[in-house]
Amino acid sequence: MTRRHFLDGLAALSAIGMAGTWAQAANAHDIAAVTAALTQDGSIQRLKVGRDYWRQYLDDKAWNVLFREATEPAFTSPLNDEKRAGTFVCAACHLPLFSSETKYDSGTGWPSFYAAIDEHIGTKRDFRLIFPRTEYHCLRCGGHQGHVFNDGPPPTGKRWCNNGVALRFVPLDEPLPELRG
Repeated sequence: MTRRHFLDGLAALSAIGMAGTWAQAANAHDIAAVTAALTQDGSIQRLKVGRDYWRQYLDDKAWNVLFREATEPAFTSPLNDEKRAGTFVCAACHLPLFSSETKYDSGTGWPSFYAAIDEHIGTKRDFRLIFPRTEYHCLRCGGHQGHVFNDGPPPTGKRWCNNGVALRFVPLDEPLPELRG
């Protein structure tokens, strides 16, 4: 999706009276309403911008993780200790990816979650360490977030192991940031 298509979409939403829905949803962290406001059918469309586009918004560490699939050192993210209620959004495009309700301390040194906002995450097989892993990324901008494993807690049994620099935390009492791109 190009910026032009996104702006055209917002104009269309405004024309049918849904622009207020985005603002209300963002203030309430109502992820379902945010998703519905992105496209008419509620799905997320991938942005059609190159990875260099995101350099203007990110420092080198975040850009390398998100767009070169690097990994930040374990136990270095301040998000490991984040315990407030809120939403974790993609550091590049600001798409909501995780609710704080699903965050837990996995002991691995990276922010971990037992569930993601499924409609906002894409996955692919990764063989970088020889054995197969499942990498996940932001569905909207394609930014690499981390890997998902089958050793997490109930109720899902999943561990979404995320690079902290790939996320931004937004407390529940603050509005979600505008989407970028």
